[in-house]
Amino acid sequence: MKKQNTADKTILLALVLSSLLLSGCSTTPASSEDTAGAAAMDGNLFASLNELDYLAPQEASRITPDDILDIKVFQADELSGKVRVASDGNISLPLIGTLGVGGLTPIEAENRIKGLLGQKYLQNPQVTVLVEGGFTKQRVTVEGQVQKPGVYPIEGSFTLLQSIALAGGLADLASPDRVVLFRRKGNQMKAYRLDMNAIREGKMRDPYVRGDDRIVAHRSDSRYWFKEVKSMISGLVSF
Repeated sequence: MKKQNTADKTILLALVLSSLLLSGCSTTPASSEDTAGAAAMDGNLFASLNELDYLAPQEASRITPDDILDIKVFQADELSGKVRVASDGNISLPLIGTLGVGGLTPIEAENRIKGLLGQKYLQNPQVTVLVEGGFTKQRVTVEGQVQKPGVYPIEGSFTLLQSIALAGGLADLASPDRVVLFRRKGNQMKAYRLDMNAIREGKMRDPYVRGDDRIVAHRSDSRYWFKEVKSMISGLVSF
């Protein structure tokens, strides 16, 4: 009887040791390898977040034909008024005559008018230029796992969080740390990985978006999202 109990204990111990050895061999190396591979892919695929904009843009949209400019010259009502930009980008102003403003920002147009008036007519003129009733020229695309994917107009200073809010916020299947901002840099398309929760908690800065930026929120259960990002970068060459 004692021999039988001893044999049973020996068999049980052997089975336990075998199970531990098998589990250790099968799980530990695969897990560490997957983690290292993901980290390497992340570092090679995404650009540095330091390249993004964290200060509010100082310049407004560029002036284009058919924009209506409301020009005010302080204490000179006869030089103030509204004027439409012609198809060639020119406007006509009292004293100054024809002036090209197409492609300028309102601030640049103000400085040009100030300079011309200050040369001959006024001492230290104060000029403001506002674009009235013009079309919003800046747009951002928000796609993937958001409530309302689409192309949204942005005017002034808009951040990533505000852009996601325009699209109704993240959907239930979205992964907050798999939000990718695509931006053209010269002839190159770059991708920036952002973590929505980290931004909300103040652990990551909320970058400002630019016109023609594309934001894609990926699924939390996607095993191939690195490949999706890579294919989107190559597919956005003409974006």
